[in-house]
Amino acid sequence: MKSKYEIIIYWSDEDEAFLAEAPELAGCMADGKSYIEAVQNIEIVIQEWIDTVIELGREVPKPKGKLMYA
Repeated sequence: MKSKYEIIIYWSDEDEAFLAEAPELAGCMADGKSYIEAVQNIEIVIQEWIDTVIELGREVPKPKGKLMYA
């Protein structure tokens, strides 16, 4: 899956991992030992986040359409 949600990726010295966040989806975050692993993991977490919101009967926010990798 290729998400259309904004994704921010950065290195965390504290976690010793790359962290990936989808700021448009509250609390949606993943990590990985590599940049690529963090991207793969956030894509999975985004889909799980969306599935959970749908199950709860809530509205899924529409992506703003910009992608940002840092």
